[in-house]
Amino acid sequence: MFSRLNKSASMRSPLRLISNHIARSSVSARQTTSVVSPLATLSSSGIRVSWPEGGESHFHNIWLRDHCRCPRCLHQVTRQRLFDTFSIPDTIKPSNIDWDDQGLRIRWGESDHESNFRWPWLRSNSFTSQTPSQSIPIPSNKILWGKEIAQNPPTVSYQSVMQDGEEGIRKWLDYIDSHGFCYVTGVPVSPEKTEELAKMISHIRMTHWGGFWDFTADESRGDTAYSNLALRAHTDNTYYTEPSGLQMFHMLEFRGKGGESLLVDGFQAAKILKEKYPESYEILSTVRIPTHAAGDDGFLFQPTPNPGYPILNHGEGGELYQIRYNNDDRSTMRHLPYEQVEPFYTALKRWSAILTDVGSEYWRQLTPGTLVVFDNWRVLHGRAAFTGYRRLCGCYISWDDYQSRLKVARLKTNNKQVKDVI
Repeated sequence: MFSRLNKSASMRSPLRLISNHIARSSVSARQTTSVVSPLATLSSSGIRVSWPEGGESHFHNIWLRDHCRCPRCLHQVTRQRLFDTFSIPDTIKPSNIDWDDQGLRIRWGESDHESNFRWPWLRSNSFTSQTPSQSIPIPSNKILWGKEIAQNPPTVSYQSVMQDGEEGIRKWLDYIDSHGFCYVTGVPVSPEKTEELAKMISHIRMTHWGGFWDFTADESRGDTAYSNLALRAHTDNTYYTEPSGLQMFHMLEFRGKGGESLLVDGFQAAKILKEKYPESYEILSTVRIPTHAAGDDGFLFQPTPNPGYPILNHGEGGELYQIRYNNDDRSTMRHLPYEQVEPFYTALKRWSAILTDVGSEYWRQLTPGTLVVFDNWRVLHGRAAFTGYRRLCGCYISWDDYQSRLKVARLKTNNKQVKDVI
């Protein structure tokens, strides 16, 4: 049974009508098990929804009409808008609204069009009931770590990823999302099988380094990654406008000494920096860093726009979403005002000291059969110097492809569809 709120009546006495609705719900509760539904009221500019668990949301008329979910307005397969947003009159208002425990129905006065919205969709897309941003803006689902992660690093088996369907993929990617990295054990010591595993996430990103790599130390290549030198903690691709999202490494052979792999949680390092030196955190969040890749003949990569991006990058709500840091790839800092030069270098030194603190560094020797995948937008990686023969394979996967695979795996394992979240 829908509760009906007529436009003309609501303007005279909306409280009386809401009271009637509550009374009817109370009668129903005595007869059957009652589900308390949200309450909707008309306002001068839209519809206000009071949620049973507390709080309210206010949706503008133009926003509701623009986001109609019906097949005439939204393609039901591609989820692309079919409706002409620019045909909405500035004066658009509902002629009446109905609701029950499933959702809200709106009849529009100008066109007599009907829009239906499910309550979960409205709740998840409310733009007037957001929680305030955290003082330390790390996404709440992230598990921060230091060297103690060595006691219990996130790990899945090759068999579970390859044979457990979407649930196996979801568990693997959930670990990468929460911790920033994950090991896979029991992997066949084969570049072909490693590449097959990578493609369980998505297609491989092509760069000027190629697609899937199978490499040893090679001084002819224009990057110290192909040397046997130690590499300090860094993220890759700072010289691209969009750095790769994931990076995978699988040690195929190693006959020598050294070469241990280093991981550092960039979000944890950022948290420490903000707590100890908030002024330095602000500098590394605002000063743009010019970067380049120019070691190979015929290539010069620099990000757009020039001079690049800060080390610490935040979304509109202030949430930290990306670390871009490779001091070795930093170009000439010619764009800083005179008075910012010394504060910048102070901030950079503090950041480096946190990254290289023994409590931040997680060292592990990679071995054949166990590969690591890490979030290149969060986890910094490095390597100890080595001698001997060291052969690895691996690849990049773009951020958007990784995020798409993660979202779809979560939806499927929760018996949901893309249309439930778009």
